[in-house]
This record gives sequence, C-alpha cells and structure tokens, in this order.
Amino acid sequence: MLRLLGISAVLLTTLLCSAGVTAQAYPNRPIRMIVAYPPGGPTDILSRIFSQKLGDQFGRQIVIDNRGGAGAIIGTELATKADPDGYVLLMGTNGSLSINPHVYKKLPYDPVKDFAPICLIASAPSILVVHPSVAVKSVAELIALAKAKPGQLNYASGGVGTSPHLAGELFKSMAEVSIVHVPYKGGGPALADTVAGHVEIFFPGIMEALPLVKDGKLRAIAITTLKRTALMPDMATISESGLPGYDSGNWYGIVAPARTPPDIIAKLNAASLAALALPDTKKRLLDVGADAIGSSPEEYASHIRSEIVRMEKVIKAAGIKPE
Repeated sequence: MLRLLGISAVLLTTLLCSAGVTAQAYPNRPIRMIVAYPPGGPTDILSRIFSQKLGDQFGRQIVIDNRGGAGAIIGTELATKADPDGYVLLMGTNGSLSINPHVYKKLPYDPVKDFAPICLIASAPSILVVHPSVAVKSVAELIALAKAKPGQLNYASGGVGTSPHLAGELFKSMAEVSIVHVPYKGGGPALADTVAGHVEIFFPGIMEALPLVKDGKLRAIAITTLKRTALMPDMATISESGLPGYDSGNWYGIVAPARTPPDIIAKLNAASLAALALPDTKKRLLDVGADAIGSSPEEYASHIRSEIVRMEKVIKAAGIKPE
C-alpha cells in the first residue's frame, strides 16, 4: 500500500509539473485568431494590425482566420467550439457580442457565458455628417431643424441593426426628434446616396467619411463616441454638443473560449497591453480610424455586460424585432 501511495504521489507530482511547464511554455505554437467578418473590412484590417503586434510580443505567429457570414454568427459560434487552451482567439466586436443577442431569436452562443474576455483593444468612432445642402453646422442646429420639420429629414444606414442604424435611433430618442430611417444593403450605397443628396444624414465610420469631408462633399457635425478622437481632435462629440451621454461607435476586443486557464488569459492580457503601448501600434490603429484602449480582463467583461444592457434599450426603442 505504501509503495502504491508513493507511486501515486510521484505520478501526481509529475502531472502537476507537466501542467506547470505547459503553462509556462505558452505559446509554443502559432495562435489562430478568428475574425467573424470578411477580409478587407474594418474588423479584418484592425485584427491584422493588432495580431502582428501581439505575435511579436510572444515571438509566435498569429494567423487570421476569416469566417464571415450571418451577421458574424458563423465565426463567433466557431470560436465557442475551440479547445480552451489559448490557441484559438476571437476578435469580438460590439456587433457580435452586444448587438446580436437582441436582433436574433436563436443565437447559438452566449456572449457572456461562452467566452473568457482578455482585453478591450480599440474603439472606432463614427461621425455624424450631413449633405452640404442641409443648412446646419452643429448638433443644436440639426436638432432644431429636425423639430421644425418632423418626419422630413432622412438618415441612411447599411441595414437594420447596423451601427449607423442604431446611432440614428439613439440620436432620435435622445434628441426627441422624428427623422426617417432609410436602410441600404451595405454602408457603401448608404454613403453614396448621402453624398448624392438623396438622404440628408449619415453616421459612417470616420475613415470612410473623412476624405469626403475634406473634399467638401459632406459636412462633419460631431463625433459619436463619448471621447474625442485623436484623428480629429478639434471635432466635438455629440455628447458635449447638446446630448450628454450620447455614445455610439464600434469597439473591438479579444476573447477566448470559456474555461481557458486564468494564467493563459493573464499572459495574453499582459502581451496585449504591451502591444497597445507601442507608439507604432497606436499610430497604425489611428491610421484606420481606431483609438487604442487596453483593459484588464475584468474591465472588458464589465464592458461587454454593460454594452449588452445598453444596446437592448436602444434596440427596443428602435422597435427592432429579433429575427
């Protein structure tokens, strides 16, 4: 019996040591980052910039795996089925983690229970723009015009449930105005029709709109996030221009499958913060319209939960019914 106990103790010690070595060696092979959107889009571009810098911290390659489709559901669900060993990550977004739960009846994943948050990477503000024919230059003037002409001003979006749609609905609700939503099949057509003057208002991504603003084809009114962006530091936010607390835009952060060991989450978080602290990372993210953030896993988890609650209110107010 004593001999058996001795052997068991040795085996247990060996297993514990082996587990410790495995954790210490992480990562010892390439990491896969699932991007639940097609190549070439904002999420893909941002993910490639960040993954390169994150990989540099580990001395390991991080391979981007684009799994777009079904409103980011396909790629996001795929991430939940991966082994929780830190070798499959997901670039989560406000669309996949905080909006989808309220626009789809049978979402095949739970944004809180199925993921282990690692780090909030960046935010990408949108910008409120109008066609130059609209005689307003501020949020206050736009609200006054909308109240003077209820139901006569239109705002474009890339479709129901998209960020520009929700930005417009939040604006309507907070400003207590009646403006008409005109959904398009994508942001490109929505932007084109705003430039053409077929719709008066749009809430596009800042990088999409900036060249058109500079060319005088659109007039910039305000930034949609709570904080100003370093890309346009002199442009005021909607929140500080008459609608305190107004906050809309896109955010990005990496998550791992639930049950990923805490020590691996900690290593990924430390490496993420180190990557985001690099001036070159901040510059490259800013070049594509995103402001670097950085957070602890706990802060990111809290952010996801609060965004789910906030988006539920916006979506209900907009009358959007789950599909």
